[in-house]
Amino acid sequence: MLFAPTAIVRSEFIYRDPPTPACHASTIAEVRPGEFVAAWFGGTAESRPDVGIWVSRSEHDQWSKPVEVATGNPGGMTRFACYNPVLFQPRRGPLLLFYKVGIGPASWWGMLTRSTDEGKTWAAPVRLPNGILGPIKNPPIELPGGAILCPSSSEDHGWRVHMESTPDQGKTWSTTGALDADRTIDAIQPSLLRVGKDGVRAIGRTRQGRLFAVDSPDLGETWGRLRIIDVPNPNSGTDGINLRDGRYLLVYNPSTTHRSPLAVAISNDAEHWKQVLTLEDGNGEYSYPTAIQAADGMVHITYTWRRTRIRHVVIDPTKL
Repeated sequence: MLFAPTAIVRSEFIYRDPPTPACHASTIAEVRPGEFVAAWFGGTAESRPDVGIWVSRSEHDQWSKPVEVATGNPGGMTRFACYNPVLFQPRRGPLLLFYKVGIGPASWWGMLTRSTDEGKTWAAPVRLPNGILGPIKNPPIELPGGAILCPSSSEDHGWRVHMESTPDQGKTWSTTGALDADRTIDAIQPSLLRVGKDGVRAIGRTRQGRLFAVDSPDLGETWGRLRIIDVPNPNSGTDGINLRDGRYLLVYNPSTTHRSPLAVAISNDAEHWKQVLTLEDGNGEYSYPTAIQAADGMVHITYTWRRTRIRHVVIDPTKL
């Protein structure tokens, strides 16, 4: 296992007194320089009706007490579970919080709420149009013209990757439909990387024991065929980001069977990856990471820690 302890600037739990017995699938966004919002789903156990979306805010390096900001009761008497929140702060406009509601991934639907005060309060959630789920686990990217390209996937008729786009921060939508429709690769939960001037590469989780990749040469308008790349994956979520120095960073489980260890890899081409840092290497599950690069250049990662806590780690990428 590889360790680069000098790269780790900070490692902490977002909360020490859990507001719920279980939690999973965290997400993080920087709302202004040095100020962050994190979210995750929490309740008695995944898929239980009491699972909601919880939020904590970080100001002056202190995380606030978690608050439940969304539940799975969209105007009816029956409450459903919430899943996989995704925070995204566009260059202009409110902080967006996407999440899913339903009995499970085969039938869930997409929801969206907005905050105009950097995560302090949230508007009434709205259901996304039929056939639109929003970013399924990892953050979107904002294209040069302002459109938001969302990495998404579905599990209702097998595992399928698709892309969704909104030009107006969630008011109207378009979708590519399933990419590579012959589905020889079972793939979900992509991350989006910018490659070259107009290229976009999606990489993510599969049932094939390795990550998949698929490329667009034209900012997500058209896509090629899915392919397997030489990075192990134990059927678990990952996240990848562009670094401002031109490199790429991936957070993943470097195993084909277990959600431990949890590691960081670096690439110069988004194709060949080298493991450079181990975040966790113990018994239990350390999974579903999300990563962003903050205004000061530091990389902030959140992930599930044994399904009972959300851990926040800050890394100096110049030490990797």
